[in-house]
Amino acid sequence: MKYLSIIVLILFSLTDAEGQQKQLEKATFGNGCFWCSEAVFQRLAGVTKVRSGYEGGSIPNPTYDDVSSGLTGHAEVIEVTYDPKVLSYVELLNVFWKTHDPTTLNRQGADVGTQYRSVIFYHNDKQKALAEKYKNELNKTNAFGKPVVTAINKAQTFYVAEKYHQNYYNNNKNQPYCRAVIQPKLEKLEQVFKDKLKPAH
Repeated sequence: MKYLSIIVLILFSLTDAEGQQKQLEKATFGNGCFWCSEAVFQRLAGVTKVRSGYEGGSIPNPTYDDVSSGLTGHAEVIEVTYDPKVLSYVELLNVFWKTHDPTTLNRQGADVGTQYRSVIFYHNDKQKALAEKYKNELNKTNAFGKPVVTAINKAQTFYVAEKYHQNYYNNNKNQPYCRAVIQPKLEKLEQVFKDKLKPAH
């Protein structure tokens, strides 16, 4: 009887874990250097995982050097796993559009090339509709003073970037790029989206 109870508890915990896993959703964004994007989205409450990678290109299993050449068609992107009960897709879109310049084609600051383009890779029809509606509203209201050029494309194969690109800012906070480019983005995030952030540790 004791062992039966243990088995029941294990099965219950597995079923519960699977149920929780199914409640999570994915969103994929390209908005410049993925080091910056990763650091921003990691700090949002409801986000359980962020992976840096490549998407939207023409060759399989691209390397960072391949993508950096600008010849593969891939964009630097982040794959965000999140709990929609805590953070909605619209809220993710809000953070996406307010933490980069979506009016510059194939460029974010000093980072230039198609690999740095502003792009949303949608995973289902609902995400597509919400992204298109939001983009249309931004352009209708002239929110940025210039047209939003963000591409909205169906999700393709996501290739995880090399290990040293993962969790980059947290592992390299004192690097010049992190201090000069990423830190100001995080400071802006704290000002604009303070109520959406994970508790500080």
